[in-house]
Parts: sequence; C-alpha cells; structure tokens
Amino acid sequence: MPISDRLLMGPGPSNPYPEVAQALAGPVLGHLDPEFLAILDATNDRLRQVFATANALTLPVSGTGSAGMETSFVNFVRPGDPVVIGVNGVFGERMCEVAGRLGAHLIRVDAPWGTPIPPDDLLSAHPNPSIIAVVHAETSTGIRNDIAPLGAGKGDALLLVDMVTSLGGIEVAVDEWNVDIAYSGTQKCLGVPPGLSPLTVSAAARERMVERPSSWYLDLNLLSRYVQSSAEGGRVYHHTAPVTMVAALHAGLGAILDEGLEAARSRHAECGHLLQDGLEALGLKLFAQADHRLPQLTTVEIPSRLPDGTTEADCRQMLLSRYGIEIGAGAGQLAGKVWRIGCMGHTARRRNVLALLGALKEVLD
Repeated sequence: MPISDRLLMGPGPSNPYPEVAQALAGPVLGHLDPEFLAILDATNDRLRQVFATANALTLPVSGTGSAGMETSFVNFVRPGDPVVIGVNGVFGERMCEVAGRLGAHLIRVDAPWGTPIPPDDLLSAHPNPSIIAVVHAETSTGIRNDIAPLGAGKGDALLLVDMVTSLGGIEVAVDEWNVDIAYSGTQKCLGVPPGLSPLTVSAAARERMVERPSSWYLDLNLLSRYVQSSAEGGRVYHHTAPVTMVAALHAGLGAILDEGLEAARSRHAECGHLLQDGLEALGLKLFAQADHRLPQLTTVEIPSRLPDGTTEADCRQMLLSRYGIEIGAGAGQLAGKVWRIGCMGHTARRRNVLALLGALKEVLD
C-alpha cells in the first residue's frame, strides 16, 4: 500500500489537515521576508488563542516537543533549585532527566502508570519549590493529570506544563489555570507534521528567566527579541526560522480555529469514546483509569491470547501492511503490554475509528 494512503493512529504524527499539506507545498519564503514575518506574527496570535493566553512571549520553538521541554527547563532552572516533577509515564521521566542535567534539586512525585497524580501530592512535596512541573496528557499511558488545582495552590512556584498531546484536543486554559510555562508539539492534535514546539511563557516567569542559559539556541532572552514585532521595538535576528513549518503550523491552527476550539475538542471526545467503546466491544481491556482517560490517546492492553504464531508486533505490522493503519507500541515499562492508539488532529474522524476497529477485529480473529 502506498505510504501516502496510510492512516496514522499511533502516538506520534497524525495525518495533517488538508490546509497544512497545501501550505507545505507553497513557495519557500526567506526567514526575514516581510511576508514570512507577517505569517509568524499571525501564527503567534493563533497560538495565544489555542493556549487561551494573553502571554506576549508565545512562539513556535524550532524543534519537536522535546525542544520545547528543554527550552522550558534550561531558561528557568538554576543549579540547586528545588524542582518538583510529577511522574506517571515516560514524559514525566524525561522531565526529570532534563532537570537533573541542569543541576536541579529534584523532588520526584510518582504515581502508578495509568493513574493521575494527586495534585496535593505535588503541592506538598516541597515547602518552597522554584518550579512544579507535570505532563497534562501523558502520551505513554493515555492519562490526564489535573492542572487547575496546581495553578490555584502553587504559591510562588512557577507552574510548568507539558501540553504536547493536549493542545487542540482537550481543554487547555493557560491563563485561567495560572500556568507559567507551557509547551506543546505540532504533530498531535494540531494536525501538523513534527518539527515545531509551541511555547508560551507568563510575564511572571519572564522575570525569573536565567540570564545566560547553557543553551544559546534555546535562549529565550534572544528568541524573544526575534519574535517581537516592529511595534514592540523591532526584531533582532537569532537563528534561521523553519519557514515552511511555520507556514504549516499557521495553516493547521487556522483549520482548528475555523472549526472552532469547542467543536474540535468535541470531535476528539466523540471519536475517542467511540474508539474506546469499540475496543471494549471487541473484548479488549482499556489501561488508563476511566475518569482521567484521554479521548485522543487510548492505551489498550494487549490480549493475552493472540492468533496462533503471532506476536503483538506481528499484529501491528498486519494492520500496517494489510490495511494501511499504524498504531503504536507500548513505551517504557508498558512496552509489550499495551498498544497506543491515537485519534488526533485531522485523524479524529468517525470513519477512521470504524476502519481501525474493523481491521483490528480481523487481525485478532
């Protein structure tokens, strides 16, 4: 089956919106071209709408969601800073790795994978943390962590949130939740290929930025001077922006905003519930705790009995080779135990869910 016909329903890239494909095929502008700078400004405005924030420092970082994660830590963590990090999946673990490399005094708060982290556990982990960090939608487990109680109770700490798999798919309210630093990725619910990490930083957090972070490329003191408009004092060149990816993000955000944020979230919810109900109707067991289960990323336990002579990897390969449908393997301690099925961005369509359920039934029979 041609690669172009594949239906991406894994935890990674989703199928792009048609508007995105059109933007990717357009002429390449220079990174200092006034037309591109206008697109960049409009993209930042659209990101503010999707993040639900008025933060002036809101931009797409050059690099995938992991670049957003590193940007969020390297600009705000000093050696010895007490940093509380919630861990209930692979990406909470990754936060710990990044903070540890910066010399943070790491206070790790664990919860069983597949369950949410109690907000009180994070708030009581240290009397005066510099940062409290958590993953909103844990891609490795399909679980949602509560953010609003953390913003309400964080005191003087900065609240840093990974929104890679939540932005555009479930409710995100940066200002209302009192989130100080948030980053995301383009390839999940935004329906844009990987390559950028949307980032937003509050005014309070900007006052506490590291003056000279260890990364020049991800230095927000420099990046902020490139993304500011002429009305704010003019731009200063930093690094060459990935112009085609910014145009693609501009188009993807436009598609979501044209549909309406609430409509897009409702579509994700409807498709996720249809998928999860369908998986249970096939006799499969869902992994994540029901009341915090993500609609856009479903973890399902691999059946103990598979067709004779097949492994779980064989089943995923059959879905791909026979039906052109890609689902994801388990990650971290869930490797070989669950499948991760994405229903994100333009992929979150009823017809795609029904196609996956029909194909999976045939593979497992």
